[in-house]
Amino acid sequence: MTSRDDHYMRRAIELAARGHGGTSPNPVVGCVVVDPTGEIVGEGFHAYAGGPHAEIVALRQAGERARGATAYVTLEPCDHTGRTGPCTAALLQAGVARVVVAVPDPNPVAAGGAETLLRHGVTVDVGVLAAEAERVNEEWLTYMRARRPFVTWKFAATIDGRSAAADGTSKWITSPEARADVHRLRAASDAIVAGIGTVLADDPRLTVRTPEPRRTRPVLRVVVDSGARTPAGARVLDGEAPTLVAVADDADPPPHLGDAVRLPRADGGLDLRALLAELHRRQVVSVLLEGGPTLAGSFLREGLVDRVVGYLAPALLGAGSAALGPAGVTTIAERHRLEFEEVTRIGPDLKVVLRPSRKEGN
Repeated sequence: MTSRDDHYMRRAIELAARGHGGTSPNPVVGCVVVDPTGEIVGEGFHAYAGGPHAEIVALRQAGERARGATAYVTLEPCDHTGRTGPCTAALLQAGVARVVVAVPDPNPVAAGGAETLLRHGVTVDVGVLAAEAERVNEEWLTYMRARRPFVTWKFAATIDGRSAAADGTSKWITSPEARADVHRLRAASDAIVAGIGTVLADDPRLTVRTPEPRRTRPVLRVVVDSGARTPAGARVLDGEAPTLVAVADDADPPPHLGDAVRLPRADGGLDLRALLAELHRRQVVSVLLEGGPTLAGSFLREGLVDRVVGYLAPALLGAGSAALGPAGVTTIAERHRLEFEEVTRIGPDLKVVLRPSRKEGN
C-alpha cells in the first residue's frame, strides 16, 4: 500500500460524504476505479437506500476500462443480495484486478466480500485510510457495532450558556443563519428527539424545513414523555411527519398518542438505552437530540452522546435556564471531557462541533 493508494482512497471518502442524509439505513460508501496507468476512469457513491451501490455506479462509468483496474472502496464490497445484487459479483464480472478497502463491513449479512474476491484471484488490501473512512461513516458504524443509533446533541445558547431568559423566553437566541443550519442537521438525521418539557414549554414542530426534501424516508419525531402528558393539540402530533411518543411502561397513554411505545423507567425518567434499542429496531441510524436540558443531561450521564453541536450567540443573559441540566457531575474531576473538532462563524454566531474525549486526564 502506497501514498498513491491514500490519494485515491481520499477521493473515495470525499465521494462517500455526498451520500449523507440519503442512504439510511444503509451506509455511505464511495468508490474510485483507477486504470493501470493511474487514470481515474470511474467514480461513484451510494446516493439513496435502494439505489445502486457506489461500486456499481463507478463500474458503469468505467465500462471496459475497469478490466485490470484497481477499485478503491471506503467499505468492504457487499457479498449478498438485498435490494441490489452483490458488489463482489459486479467487480468480478468487470475484470477488476485489485480492490483496496478502507473498512471491513461489520454487518454479518453483507460481510465476506474480501474473501470472495480473494478466492477468485483478485488482490485485496484492507485498512487504507481506515480512520478517515470510519469518521465519514460513523453513524452507520455505530448503529451496526453498538446496536444503537449515533446520537448528536444539538443546543443553542448565549455565550454564558443560557438557553432561555429568566422569564422563560427563548425565541430567538441564535440567528436565522444558525437556524437554517439546524434544519440541515435535521435533514441529515433519521430522528429528532425532544423531551416532554420542551414540548409543553415551546410546542415545537420538530420538522425539517430545507429547500430540498429528504430523498429517503421522512425524519421521525420522538417525544420522551414518561407520564404520557403530550397534549392532543401539540404541533408534534400534527401529522406533518411521523411521530413516536415514548412513555413509561406503567403510564396510561390517552388515545391521541396513537401507538405510543412503552419503555421501562430509570432514574426518574425513561430507560434511554431501551429507547435507543427501540429506535435501532426501527432502523433509525442517527438521532438528533434537541430538547431540553434535562434530557440532554440524562443522555450525557449515560454516556450516550457521540457528538455535540452548539450554536453560541454573542449575547449574555446572566440568569435563566442553562442549556444543560444535571449530567451526573459533582466535582471538576467528573466533568464530561470533550475535544473541539470544528469552530466556525455562522452569521453572527459561532458553531462548535465537539466529541467526547478519548484522552486520559483532560
